Amino acid sequence: MNKIIILLLTILLGSAAHAQTNLIQCEDTCTHIHGIDLSHYQGNVFWETVGSNTKMRYVYLKATEGGDHIDDKYVQNIDLAHKYGLKVGSYHFFRPKTDTQKQLDNFRMQCRPEDQDLIPMIDIETTSGLPTDEFCDSLFKFITLVEKEYKQQPLLYTFANFYDRYLLGKLNDYKVMIAQYTERVPVLKDDLDFIMWQYTGKGRLNGINGYVDKSRFMGDHQLREIRFRHR
Repeated sequence: MNKIIILLLTILLGSAAHAQTNLIQCEDTCTHIHGIDLSHYQGNVFWETVGSNTKMRYVYLKATEGGDHIDDKYVQNIDLAHKYGLKVGSYHFFRPKTDTQKQLDNFRMQCRPEDQDLIPMIDIETTSGLPTDEFCDSLFKFITLVEKEYKQQPLLYTFANFYDRYLLGKLNDYKVMIAQYTERVPVLKDDLDFIMWQYTGKGRLNGINGYVDKSRFMGDHQLREIRFRHR
C-alpha cells in the first residue's frame, strides 16, 4: 500500500511541476520587451539559466533602501547578471522621512555608473504617513539629487493606485513604470503615458526559486529609452 501511495504522489507532483513549467505567461503571448526586478527576497539566483532566457531582456536589481540599508545580494547579483548577458539597472527604495542627501549617499555608494546599463530607478511605494505636500517635497528633492549625481533623469516606479492618489499630474516630465497586477493594462486618472508596466508580482522564471516581479514596455517604447548614458 505504501508503495502505491508513494507512486501516486510522485505522479501527481511530476504533473504539477510539468504544468507549472508550461504555464502561459504574458511574455509568451505578446511581442513587447520583457524584464524582471529582484532583490535578496529571491535568494540565490541561477543567473546562467536566467541569462539564457531570450524573452527576458533586462533586470532591475535592488541596491539600497532609505539612508543605510544595502541589499545583501546586490553585488553578487549585478556581477552575475552582467556575466550572463542581461542589461542591468539598479533601484533605490525611497523612504520619505529619511534625509534625502543621506539616501543619495547610500545609493551612490552601491550604484556605480560604470556598472549600469540602464538608468537608475526610484521605487516609490509609501508616504511614510506624511501629508501629500510634504511627501512630494521630499520625493522631488531626492529625484533632483539623483538626476544631478547621474546626469540623467531616473526612472520612477510606483503602483497605479498610489500614483492616482498622491502623484497625479506630477510625473509628466519623467519616465515611469507603473505596477498593477491584473490582466488589464493600467489606465491612470490623468492618462499618463507611462513607458513600462509591471504586470505581476508572482511571475515564474527558470533559475529563480519562488515568485519574481515581471514587467514589459508599453506600445512602441523601447529599451534604448532607459539606457544609461555614460559620459
